[in-house]
Amino acid sequence: MVQDSNPPDDNLFRSFVNAVCNTIDAPAIWFREKIVEPNQKKYPWYHQKFRRVPTIDQCYDDDVVCDYEANMQFKRDRMVDSEILSILRQRFEDCMLYEQPDHLTVCKPLWDKYNDAEEAWFIKYGDLGAYGDARKAYMKQKHRMIWERRHGNLSNLTK
Repeated sequence: MVQDSNPPDDNLFRSFVNAVCNTIDAPAIWFREKIVEPNQKKYPWYHQKFRRVPTIDQCYDDDVVCDYEANMQFKRDRMVDSEILSILRQRFEDCMLYEQPDHLTVCKPLWDKYNDAEEAWFIKYGDLGAYGDARKAYMKQKHRMIWERRHGNLSNLTK
């Protein structure tokens, strides 16, 4: 004889509560499973993904919209790079805290990675100030390339 996995409940109060819950909960579950979930877009990332816009060097001089979009893209990239740098710094600080007696040897790879990322961030965004925009960063990159052409590389990251 085959037994049910859920035998009927002999408790009258528990049966009543289950019936009320099923009456209220069943339509909501059906609506979610049959209507909401099939129509949702599936994103494998937890953040919003923006399309890449033309950079400031691809914009015409009188194209204000392209200039604005390039500046917004530059600001988003700066925020992402700053957050990456912050995460690397936090990882290094956590390693220093947890590996205290021999932190100089254990945390050395994290320190090197953080220093490389910090140097790359400063090459791109450093000395721009709080109101730095895409055009100023582009001019900074242009002047750096001219200087390196005349005098040689400034760091190992630009080889």
